[in-house]
Amino acid sequence: MITSNIKQRIIGKGRGAIFAPADFLDIGSRASVDQALSRLSDQGVIRRLTRGLYDYPNKSPRFGFLSPSTDDIAKAVARKDGQILQPSPSMAANRLGLSTQVPSKPTYMTDGPTRTKKVGRQVIQFRNASSKTLVGAGHKTGVVFQALRYIGKDRVDSQIVDQLARTLDDKDRMLLTKQSRHVPAWMHPIVQQIVAHA
Repeated sequence: MITSNIKQRIIGKGRGAIFAPADFLDIGSRASVDQALSRLSDQGVIRRLTRGLYDYPNKSPRFGFLSPSTDDIAKAVARKDGQILQPSPSMAANRLGLSTQVPSKPTYMTDGPTRTKKVGRQVIQFRNASSKTLVGAGHKTGVVFQALRYIGKDRVDSQIVDQLARTLDDKDRMLLTKQSRHVPAWMHPIVQQIVAHA
């Protein structure tokens, strides 16, 4: 019964979903959830990525099962360990189109310990960071603050302000203003420019 309930929820999330046993503790005990996930993995319904992490893999007619994205894996690891997650400055700049450099090792800032996690062929770095660095984590605003860190105080021009402003909606702008109280002082005038750009 527990297995079929878990299977239903997994299928409901859709292909590409990544999850940990903790995501199903409302369905059964940890031992029974582990058993059910192990069973579903043996049946080929889900795939075990690493200890305590599974996915419902995306399938391509040409390539078979596809690897999950680094971002999805990092989010699942952080959720599993109850940690905050923020892309590194270089990843944030790349994501917002402010840098064409793709970091060789995906790196995320976290309130957890610094460590490297290997999932399949992907190697992901988690770096412990201060609460100042984690401002806006989980929101678009956090990515903006990280991108500004990457660009640096003296290299932010009107083109960058314009590009950042375009990525945010009104709700993001309000959040950016609110959260900017917790970021370095040099970012304050830039945040004001981004928000005024609307």
